[in-house]
Amino acid sequence: MAKTVAHVLWEMLESAGVKRVYGVVGDALNPTLNALRDFPAIEFIHVRNEEAGTFAANAESFVTGGPVAVCGTSGPGATHLINGLYDALHEGTPTIAIAGDVATSEIGSGMTEEVDTTQAYAACTLWRDRVEVPSQAPAAFRTAIDKALVDRGPVMLSIPGDVASAAYPKHDVPTQPIRMRRPVVCPAPADLTELAGHINAAEKVAIFGGDGCSDAADEVKELARRINAPVGYSWRGKAFLEEDNPNGVGMSGLLGWGGAYDAMHKADLLLMLGTDWPFDDFYPKDVKTVQVDLESGHLGRHAPHLDAGFVGDVGDTVRALLPLIQQKSDSTFLDNTLKKTAKAKKRLNHYVEHGPKITPIRPEYLISTISDLADDDAAFTVDTGTAYIWSARYLEMTSQRSLFGSASWASMANAMPNSMGIQLAQPDRQVVAFCGDGGVSMLMGELITIAERQLPVKLFVLNNGMLDFVNIEFQEAGLRPFGTTLWNPNFAKVAEAMGLTGMRVEDPATMPDQVGAALATPGPVLIDVVVEQHALAVPPHVSPAMGRRFGYSQMRQVLHGDVKDVADNVDKNLGLI
Repeated sequence: MAKTVAHVLWEMLESAGVKRVYGVVGDALNPTLNALRDFPAIEFIHVRNEEAGTFAANAESFVTGGPVAVCGTSGPGATHLINGLYDALHEGTPTIAIAGDVATSEIGSGMTEEVDTTQAYAACTLWRDRVEVPSQAPAAFRTAIDKALVDRGPVMLSIPGDVASAAYPKHDVPTQPIRMRRPVVCPAPADLTELAGHINAAEKVAIFGGDGCSDAADEVKELARRINAPVGYSWRGKAFLEEDNPNGVGMSGLLGWGGAYDAMHKADLLLMLGTDWPFDDFYPKDVKTVQVDLESGHLGRHAPHLDAGFVGDVGDTVRALLPLIQQKSDSTFLDNTLKKTAKAKKRLNHYVEHGPKITPIRPEYLISTISDLADDDAAFTVDTGTAYIWSARYLEMTSQRSLFGSASWASMANAMPNSMGIQLAQPDRQVVAFCGDGGVSMLMGELITIAERQLPVKLFVLNNGMLDFVNIEFQEAGLRPFGTTLWNPNFAKVAEAMGLTGMRVEDPATMPDQVGAALATPGPVLIDVVVEQHALAVPPHVSPAMGRRFGYSQMRQVLHGDVKDVADNVDKNLGLI
């Protein structure tokens, strides 16, 4: 019996290493998924929302490095994938999206649920194709798989049901995807000499690294040691550059801590390694800046005053660079920045040290406690919002821990589905999600997916009754907050009704024991933690303009009768003043 186009698709995806496909079935997609029955090595994960399936797939791909598939039927089923595909694009995960499509006889007719994927997905995928006749399938499938694997990003295949069930027109199936070792990408010798010249000529060098340092942490630390450079990092660089780094000085930006901001602004040379950090206001404007990045389009895209840019993989570049670097003997700049970092960390620990006596529970105390009690190789997923800030400051990384979130796309509601994908891929690993109350509410249906499969994820909900980060954004902009409050249920009871273990945590004195019990409980657990609504995340540097805008916001709130909110802001954050 001849193979169908859908059979060949799954055969090629299986050969490429796809082990799971996340999605929701439906009409135009049914012939494609019907063929999946013959491929038991690929597990179908029936999620409640296609967007959540894509978030799960992205996180799975992040921890495994391999490709993952997602699917949705024609029209709205497929368009639910779009937000997650944007996330895959920004996080660089090889996510292969499969969309059902209207019958070929209906294409262009305005048929219900018709979407031209070549247009609709142009901005959120690296490559896309609409397979309208069976003879297109071999090239389309091969290109999609290879593009996702080699260029590390999302692709989209749209397949009408009649094409999926049609006979495959070829005899041979090109099942083997491109197999390639990571290429060595390094600046030319003359450029390396120039880069070394910049570093050797500077008395004070500060390094700022991102996720491009993921395979080069040891090399970056050795470079920093040789030139006595403080090392700051972005949130995505934290997982690789924080642990066992005697030169580490924390982070910059709104979620920053430590001496990173100070180091970047007092250096003679800022060396950016594998980061496209987008927060222009926190960059120095009068410090020579050089950048190394694998993506040429990242060079100078956000750094406002880039003096020199070099295309190269961070590990390959630094390994080639080290023999050209002169040892620096003066460590005064590094020592001063480390002292500032230690002082800042002591200040940050105020609400950790005093946490057992403060009600409502301080989020700083909660995240620090989880960090202390979680496994040394735990995987953490983090929702966009203040959970992101607290993870940056209070979650301690080890070489075995991993950290994933919607770091560059900054979507809400990612942490819970992210945790699903990691747990499915690594069932014996402890997976912990830091969920905002707004985030967990947005995709609450995935609690059913977790319960159905009894995925042993631990979901900590930071329940402060507010879109907290947005509330801070209003105040930082000098505005009176609007529309940021949330009416929340008891999330623990909701979880219990859906088949998870639910816990409600309100007492700071017993919180550590409850966290320990939650982490030790078999199966899925949702821990609803009532945390302080007014906990402020003050950045390491507050500009005069930022201070004025925050003051204007407080005045506006007072003038509109919100005196208690302003008083609580002061009273609940005295330890930061």
